[in-house]
Amino acid sequence: MASKRDDGEPSTVPNMKWYFDKKTKQIVFGDVSAIEPDSEEMKGPDSLLYEVKKKLDTGPPPVQLLDTLDLDGIVNFIKGGKCQNIITMAGAGISTSAGIPDFRSPVTGLYDNLEKYDLPYPEAMFDLEYFQKTPGPFFSLAKELWPGIFKPTPCHYFIKMLHTKGLLLRHYTQNIDTLEIQSGLDPEKLVEAHGSFRTAHCLICKKEYSKEFMEDKVLAGVIPRCEHTECNGIVKPDIVFFGDMLPKKFSDCVEEDFGKCDLLIIMGTSLVVQPFASLSHRVPINTPRLYINLEKTGTEGVNFAFIFFTGGFKFDDKDNYRDVFWKGTCDDGCFTLSQKLGWKDELVNIVKQEHAKINKEVLLLKSKVKKFSSQKTKSTESRNLGKPGTHSDSKISVSKSKRKI
Repeated sequence: MASKRDDGEPSTVPNMKWYFDKKTKQIVFGDVSAIEPDSEEMKGPDSLLYEVKKKLDTGPPPVQLLDTLDLDGIVNFIKGGKCQNIITMAGAGISTSAGIPDFRSPVTGLYDNLEKYDLPYPEAMFDLEYFQKTPGPFFSLAKELWPGIFKPTPCHYFIKMLHTKGLLLRHYTQNIDTLEIQSGLDPEKLVEAHGSFRTAHCLICKKEYSKEFMEDKVLAGVIPRCEHTECNGIVKPDIVFFGDMLPKKFSDCVEEDFGKCDLLIIMGTSLVVQPFASLSHRVPINTPRLYINLEKTGTEGVNFAFIFFTGGFKFDDKDNYRDVFWKGTCDDGCFTLSQKLGWKDELVNIVKQEHAKINKEVLLLKSKVKKFSSQKTKSTESRNLGKPGTHSDSKISVSKSKRKI
């Protein structure tokens, strides 16, 4: 549809915009004068063009909703009743105080401590193709990190408090440790972007297995196998490996939630892994964003190459109007925030009471692990009796030449 001049005559000046070319199935930049504004070309498939237009189209200037661009500004925003649909996003940093290592921290991170598994490269631990051929390393690690051995952190209970107070729209986590569920968070409020250990499926026949079935196998040091007649496939927990699709609930909730979000709180994630990392820019343009982490990340400016995959935080920019960074651990950040909100005593009491309830369960599970380990040791010693000089090395051997640095 051609644009018109002030005198009503068709304009010869091209109307240059981003649009969806149905022939090439690509987003292109060109003259849209002859295209109807409400047509498929202008809307684009799966809201992709919408995301581009949101970044590039000129619209009304953003409005600063926070009194100040600091934690006090966030506190006043919450106290003033200006947000009822808070979305929280979390990574491994919210679980480190429970004793679960994150992935990328130097020295203490998981990827820096995998030598004993003799992997060709650290990420192979969660590589689907490698797992199908060599599942042993993953299940050995799973035994060490099995849900129930660890207790939820104050940060987990803070998120649960947001739900109890009617402020939480949804919690998105990259973690597979199920600590949100253990803290008592309603599963409907939880999106486990990378899956969890709560359910499992056979890789061949897709038969579903419970956490209890997997627990007995994993803690006993046995690779879980499908019990379906003539199958015997490896049973894999429903966590997302490299090469896996993300859960359907993730994409469904992202489309439903982020347009409603009136406060985004991000904790304990380096915002590196996609598509999770790109969620931070899907909230409305005026929505305040609080980032609690040990270091600033996601501050890159927007450019075309990374138009969908950048947080674009403006913490130190002159034109910042909504982004707040709080440096420190997630627990300290949540305690500080709850203190300023007048919730700290409540949070401290919840942590104390809930941990007391969980302690017995943790002790029982650790006892179960110890029992299985003792049985395995005795079984090995029994098999080796009367066989002096023999040696069995079950360690997985991978050619050093195949290692990735």
